[in-house]
Amino acid sequence: MNYKERITIESGKRGGRPCIRGMRISVYDVLSYLAAGMTEQEILNDFPYLTKEDILACLSYAADREHQQMIVQV
Repeated sequence: MNYKERITIESGKRGGRPCIRGMRISVYDVLSYLAAGMTEQEILNDFPYLTKEDILACLSYAADREHQQMIVQV
């Protein structure tokens, strides 16, 4: 999954947090819903403008950030 096509960062939107396709829903929002136990389908039902690929992009973005932090800390 190439999250770079779906995750955008704009300084004037959501305080510069990474968001999905320029919308006002952030990667953090989606990850928080998943961490709270919401299923992918529940998120898609609550936010019909999101797609499965958007959720996967959030997960891919988080995995990449974690990987980058590991490299820096070594």
